[in-house]
Amino acid sequence: MTVHDLPAIEASLNGLATVLIATGLVQIKRGNKAAHRACMLSAAAASALFLAFYVTYHALKHGAPQPFGGEGAVRTLYFVILWTHIPLAALIAFLVPRTFIFAFKGEFERHKAWARVTFPIWLYVSVTGVLVYFFLYQWWPAKAA
Repeated sequence: MTVHDLPAIEASLNGLATVLIATGLVQIKRGNKAAHRACMLSAAAASALFLAFYVTYHALKHGAPQPFGGEGAVRTLYFVILWTHIPLAALIAFLVPRTFIFAFKGEFERHKAWARVTFPIWLYVSVTGVLVYFFLYQWWPAKAA
């Protein structure tokens, strides 16, 4: 494995987190608290691993951003996704642990109230993380100079 493999691993972890987050919602709606807990803890682990790989990748690349090769409307779409993804990803670093703390303390009404905010943002960040990967590395990679 090289540093160039990390973006695909990161996207896979984001995709896994997306599936686990959505499955966790389905499980709690069905009243299956144990499955919900397992899904959400697994989603948090996938997201934490993503973050570790993301930081490692950017540290090894010395902060050099990956250029985007798309033009026109697709470029605008990419940057709208990216510019919403970044601040919401930073927010998730606060929201997810806070939401979990309420569950761990048995404060389920507060957990539920926080989860109503955290869930859609976390899901959006996970989905858009995968999209950013595809935009940058698969669909519109920058042309070699």
